[in-house]
Amino acid sequence: MVQSGSMNSQGTITFVGAGPGAVDLITVRGATLLKEADLVLYAGSLVDRELVRTYAVDAELFDSAGMALTEIITIMLDAVAAGKQVVRLHTGDPSIYGAIQEQMTALDRLGIEYRVVPGVTSAFAAAATLRQELTMPEVSQTVIITRMEGRTPVPEREALRRLAAHGATLALYLSVGMIDTMVTELLAGGGYHETTPVAVVSRASWPDELVIEGTLADIAHKVRAAGISKQAVILVGEALAARTKGMKARSLLYDESFSHGCRA
Repeated sequence: MVQSGSMNSQGTITFVGAGPGAVDLITVRGATLLKEADLVLYAGSLVDRELVRTYAVDAELFDSAGMALTEIITIMLDAVAAGKQVVRLHTGDPSIYGAIQEQMTALDRLGIEYRVVPGVTSAFAAAATLRQELTMPEVSQTVIITRMEGRTPVPEREALRRLAAHGATLALYLSVGMIDTMVTELLAGGGYHETTPVAVVSRASWPDELVIEGTLADIAHKVRAAGISKQAVILVGEALAARTKGMKARSLLYDESFSHGCRA
């Protein structure tokens, strides 16, 4: 690994959110940075290679799927020392289960500057596929993003049954492989019931996207029957039934009787 003192000031590191999958759902800024990049580090197991091939035509590519942290940092530092523009490409938005904090901490210790460009996270891509607003007036004004505990522990105060007690709209990542346990925990919280609607969106925005809809009573069976075991977002809550149940509550924003700073 090179020493930080030899860094060329023209080299840069930018963490970029690749978006949920579709090549054209990356931000304009993210796409521009990929086009300008000399080196791109991306997780080939999660980021669509077509996205990298489309935008980073001239860049040197490294698939980080099998790398450890030290190797990733070393590649970035060596590139910056050579004055190269580096993009560390993360699926979705880097701030949601992106494991970027440990990378940024390592760069902080070495005194290396970097930037972060946000991306569209898969929960929002899933909502778009469903044509569903996640925050419905008088139904749910809160969205909780969480995951089931697996090899990565979850703080006890954030145990799923505790979060379920709120009855808010819930977006679960990295959990579809444990969907039976998930259902049990959600029902134990008291905020949801067997009739609570659930939508599972596998590979949201990808060409092979798959949507499974149901309730907490039947969603686990439907997911198993569809063979979905990874790369899926699970949305839970009464907001998902807004259209089918004919809910009448609506936002005051466009109500004729509601005045605000832009309308008397």
